[in-house]
Amino acid sequence: MKVAVVGYPNVGKSSLVNRLSGTRATVVHETAGVTRDRNEVQAEWNGRTFDLIDTGGVDFEDLDPLAGSIREQVQAALADSAVALFVVDAQGGLRPGDQEIAELLRKWDKPVIVVANKVDSVRTMSLAAEFWALGLGEPMPVSATQGLGTGDLLDRLVDLLPEDAPAEFDGLRLAFIGRPNVGKSSLVNKLLGDDRVIVSDVAGTTRDAIDMELEVDGQKVVLVDTAGMRRQSRVSESVEYYTALRSQRAAERADVALVVCDATEGITAQDLRIAELAMEAKCATAIVLNKWDINDEFDLDHERARVAQKLRLRPKVLTASALTGRHVQRVMTEALALGDKMRTRVPTPDFNRFLAEVVQVRQPPAKQGHRLKLIYGAQTQTRPPRFAIQVNSRTRVTRDYAYFIENRMRARYGFDGVPVIIDFNERKERRGGGRRT
Repeated sequence: MKVAVVGYPNVGKSSLVNRLSGTRATVVHETAGVTRDRNEVQAEWNGRTFDLIDTGGVDFEDLDPLAGSIREQVQAALADSAVALFVVDAQGGLRPGDQEIAELLRKWDKPVIVVANKVDSVRTMSLAAEFWALGLGEPMPVSATQGLGTGDLLDRLVDLLPEDAPAEFDGLRLAFIGRPNVGKSSLVNKLLGDDRVIVSDVAGTTRDAIDMELEVDGQKVVLVDTAGMRRQSRVSESVEYYTALRSQRAAERADVALVVCDATEGITAQDLRIAELAMEAKCATAIVLNKWDINDEFDLDHERARVAQKLRLRPKVLTASALTGRHVQRVMTEALALGDKMRTRVPTPDFNRFLAEVVQVRQPPAKQGHRLKLIYGAQTQTRPPRFAIQVNSRTRVTRDYAYFIENRMRARYGFDGVPVIIDFNERKERRGGGRRT
């Protein structure tokens, strides 16, 4: 169930979404126009779950091409939603831009709630009355920053929601992360077959993490397009700092992360750092060299060897062109395969045969004349795969030998690019001489 949050720029839409959802999922800043795409954030009230769609500010007088794209995104959000929250600035008063948005909403055949925001005290609640003139029913005074009136707003909202709420999403979450202007949004749009995300030559057009749902070969997938990430030393605006933070959080809630790079620049040190962030977030990871149509003389074998040396998870390096569509579907196929690997469950007998083979290939280390023994192993969880290996002494487990086991597992079970957790649990060996019966 979706609820579109619309309004003129800088009226507090993102602040309201954060307040109603009890999160900080959207970027809030005093600069107008920070939100540009439509961003879905889950909220719950009185047992009802719904998605709030935060949208960019609508200004029909703005002739900038980006403003036109924002208006298209708002129209798409309304098409997907069952209810709209029309946010206005109670302190600023009724403005011509509000009237133009109201005209659009009056033609919409679904419920609309006028939300008079920035009513920061009981004494100023009368400011909301002016917005009766919009012809959309009784305006509700609220303060997104202080929470005043938001409980009443949520009560009214859930009363207007249809009863047939969809089941909670249980598919694959796929995050697109990377430096600004490497083509993340273009890749998402090519996969969706729709201009769902605003694409611009201006770096940093995407500022929030944007969730989009689709179905691929019967499997549900959520694509998460994220803001460009830069080195902290290069982040000059607080807006960019917070969008980088959103991108990292998007990786933390995803199953698979595709680190998008610019093939005309190669895989940079910052690209490798972003891949490390995804891996630290326990994401299965692949690197995608976008704009391959521009630079097809790139030394791909060299870069793959460099990635395998630099990154512990040894992610695959893929090539694609969002412009021409070349290899884009293959990227999705690889992402789905990584998602399947995250759910892999290795049978216990097979895993113990694997451990026996490991010992034959390379003897475990010894300390003070006593050798490490791998007694027994089993998988304990998936997403990501986690294994417990019982050993006779944890102090004899060296980092080098643990990495050797991990790398052999990647080769045996196809875990390249997949985070693998290995717990070494100590179990004392039984000594002979016990009572016989």
